[in-house]
Amino acid sequence: MSTTAKISWVEGALFVAEAGSGHTITMDGSPDVGGRNLASRPMEVVLMGMGGCTAIDVVSMLKKQRQDIEGVEVAMVAERADDHPKVFISVKLVYTVRGRKLNRALIERAVSLSDEKYCSATAMVRKSAEITHEVVLVEI
Repeated sequence: MSTTAKISWVEGALFVAEAGSGHTITMDGSPDVGGRNLASRPMEVVLMGMGGCTAIDVVSMLKKQRQDIEGVEVAMVAERADDHPKVFISVKLVYTVRGRKLNRALIERAVSLSDEKYCSATAMVRKSAEITHEVVLVEI
C-alpha cells in the first residue's frame, strides 16, 4: 500500500499540499521563517493527522459496539524537543465522548485499541513521544 502527496510552494513559507486522493490543505510557517501565519504549521498538521486517525478508529468501534454517541472530540497537547529536529516528545489526548447510557469500559477499550493497535499515526509519533490519554464521558 502506498500513499502519495505533492507539496507546492506558493510564496514565503506558504505551501499547498495535495494528497493522492486529490484533497488539499494549506500550510504556512511562522513569521520567523518567512511565514505570514496564513495556515497551520506542518507539525500542527502532523498532530491533527494523529488526532483524526484515532478519532476515526474510536468512532468506528463505538458504532460497532452500538454506543449511543452524539459527539466525539479529541483534544491534544504536544510538547516538542528544544533542539532540532524538534520532534514531539510527549502527546496527551483527551477524548470527550457525548451520548446516552455510555459504557466507560467499552469506550476506554476502543481508545486503548486505537492507541495500541490500529492508529498508524500514533504508532509513528510514539517513536519519539510518550503518549498518554484520558477519557471524559458526558451523558446527555
